[in-house]
Amino acid sequence: MVFTPDTEVALRSVVNLINSAANGFEQLESTAALDHFLCAEGFTGSRTRDAAELASVHRLRGELAELWLADEGAAVDTVNRLLRDARALPQLVQHDAWDWHLHATAPEAPLADRMSTEAAMALVDVIRSREMDRMLVCAAEDCDAVVLDLSRNHSKRYCDTGNCANRVHVAAYRARKAAS
Repeated sequence: MVFTPDTEVALRSVVNLINSAANGFEQLESTAALDHFLCAEGFTGSRTRDAAELASVHRLRGELAELWLADEGAAVDTVNRLLRDARALPQLVQHDAWDWHLHATAPEAPLADRMSTEAAMALVDVIRSREMDRMLVCAAEDCDAVVLDLSRNHSKRYCDTGNCANRVHVAAYRARKAAS
């Protein structure tokens, strides 16, 4: 295991948030879609369920997508700004099925602040571990989704948004068959 379980969960949520707009398909088109996303990702805390909240999550998604592709220096600047803007104050908490883990915002903080802080705290671990090379873009030529490579041998190259790996491998197989 590369990261702590709560860090891996947060990183997967970042991937899922960024990929909610991958390949030109908007999956968070409404507050109801955002509700579904947040439920699937296990986000808790207060919600306004209005257009402003949805817009703030869209803005955050764009920032995280840029951060995903950034070099270390730019990533550090963005992570620090996200933590500063949310007035993050890390504390150990235990709730629901989770044992002790870090929260850096109050449950009543705005949704985008809680989401950005959760992402920033996880990315702190990635940066400190010198593991930013695990933050990738799908290797399929026709896909712009992001990938989190948590494999032991750094071998994951395709996203989980569709069947990119299968499509690429089948195309390569067919090309080899046609060439022989």
